[in-house]
Amino acid sequence: MSEKEKTILVDENSTCFPSGAMPHYDIKHEEVSAQPERILVLGAGCPKCRALEQTVIKSLDEMNETLAVGHVTDYAEMAKYGVMSTPALVIDGKVVSAGRVLNQKDVVRLLKENL
Repeated sequence: MSEKEKTILVDENSTCFPSGAMPHYDIKHEEVSAQPERILVLGAGCPKCRALEQTVIKSLDEMNETLAVGHVTDYAEMAKYGVMSTPALVIDGKVVSAGRVLNQKDVVRLLKENL
């Protein structure tokens, strides 16, 4: 994925900590944003959730796939998936991992199995 396809927007008011010490990063894919997000990371935006999101993006780059990756931070939305521990990875509406940060090898395997 080229640098043109990704931009990082920082919202200083959106945090996963009450102290407001850590900003939330939303990854936006400009050219694929019209497509529905087939891959979602569920989590409040903590370092582990963001690490999983970055691993998913790197895995997609390695596989030469251009799919949008969404990040759901709303607890009510996460509850719809039945997830009780985060970070969680959802592919095509199916929760494939919850409660742990996956390494790139595991993410690539899950993407190949579920896409």
